[in-house]
Formats: sequence, structure tokens, C-alpha cells
Amino acid sequence: MTYSIVLQACVDSYRHLNLSSHERWCNATWDLVLCWPPTPAGESAKLPCPNVKGVDPSKYVYKGCDVSGRWIGKHADDFSLPQGWTNYTVCFTKAIQEIMKELYKQSDEDAQTKIDIALGTRIMEIIGLSLSLASLCVSLAIFFYFRSLKNNRTRIHRNLFVAMVIQVMIRLVLYIDQAVIRGHIVGQAPSSSNASRQGIDNTPILCEASYVLLEYARTAMFMWMFIEGLYLHNKITVTVFQHRFYYSVYHAVGWGVPILMTAAWATATGMHYGNSRCWWGYNFTGYFWILEGPRLSVISMNMIFLLNIIRVLVTKLRQSNSSEALQVRKAVKAAIVLLPLLGITNVLNMIPGPLGRSAVEFGLWSYATHFLTSFQGFFIALLYCFLNGEVRAAVRKYVDNYLLHRSAGVRRGSGLSSVFLTTVTDLPRDPHARSRNLCACLRGNQSPTHGSYL
Repeated sequence: MTYSIVLQACVDSYRHLNLSSHERWCNATWDLVLCWPPTPAGESAKLPCPNVKGVDPSKYVYKGCDVSGRWIGKHADDFSLPQGWTNYTVCFTKAIQEIMKELYKQSDEDAQTKIDIALGTRIMEIIGLSLSLASLCVSLAIFFYFRSLKNNRTRIHRNLFVAMVIQVMIRLVLYIDQAVIRGHIVGQAPSSSNASRQGIDNTPILCEASYVLLEYARTAMFMWMFIEGLYLHNKITVTVFQHRFYYSVYHAVGWGVPILMTAAWATATGMHYGNSRCWWGYNFTGYFWILEGPRLSVISMNMIFLLNIIRVLVTKLRQSNSSEALQVRKAVKAAIVLLPLLGITNVLNMIPGPLGRSAVEFGLWSYATHFLTSFQGFFIALLYCFLNGEVRAAVRKYVDNYLLHRSAGVRRGSGLSSVFLTTVTDLPRDPHARSRNLCACLRGNQSPTHGSYL
């Protein structure tokens, strides 16, 4: 719907009001968000804040009408817009107000540049998540198919990959849904097609449930990363546990503990937001630390595991009398390989974004952080599946066997064809002798002159 149609509908909805006792008043108007009633000159209109994401619907927003009968703009003497200006900042939750304050700290142009950077980052995220999803699914298929790869280490890998697949799939669905639902230009009147679109982003309960499942999968991913670090640390440094595998305990920690954590967080967040739509900005509230605190602890523990693993590795390299350059190179390589598996790269995502700083600093933080998180699944699949020696050997053996059987079948088929063609071409030209020889060949390896004929 165009602006004029919505404005006329707004004016028509207040035709029943009688303002004849007032000499002047501001006409009913629509400011692209709310429909404001006609208001006597010198007074202010009051409406509940719109029930949209990031807004507290229990608050009220005000709009002033000048003594001249015109809606007031940003300043007392600003009448440039017929609908005036509405300060919706008071409607936002406290967390969103802090974000907007930091975002517009320098200038409107700087804030718009940061918004454009965020949009570009989202496109990069979708590409990275799609690549990660494809890589993780292929890796899971390989781990489940080949029996030679079924061991304790890959059992942990499989659970971690499943948790990451769930998280990546939900995140992709939410991002695509948001792109479709919010497909109109901000600040303009939404078209009829956009206004009628229904999806996860604007469906109560379904939206909240999607984010609850997303945070559960993300928490499970961190728990399995902790199990990866614990198992690898014990395997390398604690020889007494080398032949014991506590899979039932690992399974309870990896999938069970996140249920309790997510349930506690969802209950507290639901009580805090009440009727607000979709808990928008929930990750800026203090309740989010119910989940983020344990995740940060997992990263800290895995960092300790990594440092101890590198220490043991360097000690063993020194005992092997290898050169110092080789020791450093192997230690650095081990650290780089283990960083995504242990989730240490996620620490950047837990650092508050530098919204109040320059656009360059914000861009560096935004692209670096979301590149590491969105491509994390791809890096893990690449390092621990596609480039793994055992996996490559198993896949190479399977491909070689397939090509061997296929080529053997082709050779058998081509041999029979050549024998048949040779037999046919060597038959005598006499039609009667040709039929007798052909029948003899079909009945057995009998001589054409001494066999029995049909």
C-alpha cells in the first residue's frame, strides 16, 4: 500500500471525533509507524508503543501539536514534514537504547556506514554458513559410512558435527526468513506483498522457539568442543586414561547439560520480556550470561588444554633432537589446527562490538568475527575430515575398488563383444553353411561338420 492510501485510511478512522469546540487542531496523520488522532492545538497526543521487536509495548510515545495547528518536527520551529516527527527512542528497551546511543555517537553518516557494514557481513555469513553446512554434511556421511573410521575420536567428531549442523541450519533459516520478511526499504511504507508476508520473524512462539533451539544447539556445540579438548588432552598428557572412554558421560555432558542451561535461560528471558515480540536483543541482556558464561569457561578450559598440549609436544620434539625451527613450526601448526576445533576462535564473538568507534575499526571487528564463526564448520571439516590421512586413505581405497570393479566389468563386456563380432565376421559366405555354423556355435564348441544341427 502507498503512503497516501494508508494516510487516508488513518484519517477516515477518526472521522467520528468532534473537534468543533476547538478553533485549531492537528489533523489525523500517519508517521509510517502509528496512526495519530486529530489533536487540539497546543496539546500532545499519546499512544502505546508499537508491538515490534526491540520495543517495550508497555511504554507510551508522545507527539506534539503546535499552537498553530501543525505537527511539531524535531525542533519546536520545525514544520518541514506534514506528519511532524515522533521520538520513538523512548519505546526501545534499555539494551537497544544503549546500542543506538553508541551507534550514533559520532554522526548519522558514520552510523549509516556501520549499518552497511553489518549488511555486508550478513551476506558473508550466509555464504560461510552454506559452505560449512555442505562440508559438515559430507563429513558426517564419510564418518558414518566407512567402518574403518569408527573409533573413539571420530565418535566425538560426529557428535560435534551434528551439533554444528543443527546450529548452522537454524541460523541459515532465520537469516533467509529475515531477508524475505524485511525485504522492504526501511523508512518507506511497506508494500502490500511485504505487509502480508508471514514467516518465523513475525510469528509469535515460533520465533522464540527457533531462538531457543538455536541457543541449545550452540551450547551443545561448545560442550562437545570441551569434550574434544578434554579427550585430546587426556590422550596426550594423561596416559592412565589412555584406554578408557567415558562415552556415556560425554554424551550426557554434550547433550544433557545444554538442555538444563537452555531451559534456565529461556525461562528467565521469557519472564523478562513478557509480551515483547521474539525477544529481540536478548543477547544484550544480563540473562544471556546464563549461557554465555559457561561457553566462555569452555573456551578458557580449552585454551589451558591447548597450551598444555603444545608444551608436551615441544618436550617430545626436543627429546627427538629435532631442530629448533622444526619444533616451532610443528608447535605453531598444532596450535592453528586445534584453534577451530576447540572453539577458541569464538572468543572474538563474545567481545562487545566497537559501535562507538570509527567505521574502520567496527568493520575489521565485524568481518573478522563473523568470518571465523560462519566458516568454522568448513575449517573443522577440512582439517579433521578432508585433509585427514585416515579419511583420505579410506576414501582412496573405496574409489580404487570402485574403479577396479568398473573397469573389470567393462573388460569382460568388451571381450564378449569382440568374440561375438569375430565369430560373426569369420562365418562362411554360403548362407546354408553360415546357418549351420552359427547353430553349432550356439549349441557348443562342436565342429561344424561333425555336430548335430537344429
